[in-house]
Amino acid sequence: MSLAGQHPAQPSPSGPRFPDLWLRSWDPESETDVEAWLRGRTDPEFRRWNTPLRFTESLDDAYEDLLAVARNAAEGTAAPFCIADGATGRPLGHVGVNVVNRALNTARVGYWVLPEARGHRVATRALALATRCAFTDLSLYRLELDHALGHDSSCHIAERCGFAYEGTLRGAMWEAGRHDAYRDMHLHARLADDPDPDAE
Repeated sequence: MSLAGQHPAQPSPSGPRFPDLWLRSWDPESETDVEAWLRGRTDPEFRRWNTPLRFTESLDDAYEDLLAVARNAAEGTAAPFCIADGATGRPLGHVGVNVVNRALNTARVGYWVLPEARGHRVATRALALATRCAFTDLSLYRLELDHALGHDSSCHIAERCGFAYEGTLRGAMWEAGRHDAYRDMHLHARLADDPDPDAE
């Protein structure tokens, strides 16, 4: 099934870009994108800290995931982006503005990067671009970001991008690889009128 021509393009982040990365839509019809999605969602570090509602185990699963990603973008319930290499467009990871609530103008952000992209502030800069998109292009006011307790690198990324720590939520997310056990998570948030940090 192709989604070509069925849905309007989602907003693209406005303002300055980083020279070595940019944000674009995921393409369910691209083998490269489908393979990158599968690698990201089956990566041990991703699975250590994230337990999605639906596990991705195969290329078919990844294709179905990306169809759902495109539908969410078209419906306005999320603004999902592929973090892409600035020169080649090759996928480096994912950043999403999720669970968009238009009544309150709030959303939740999340991100992951492929193993080869780690250690280069890819997630930090992608989150900065997605945050700008959320506040400028989507006119949102509050963004929440959560991560499993102990995920220190995600905590640092949130802080570098101006997401203030607001507390620890008990039993608020699933344990790694399980849908029948829970763990605590940190909650961070940023408002549209908070100071804009330098995410370089």
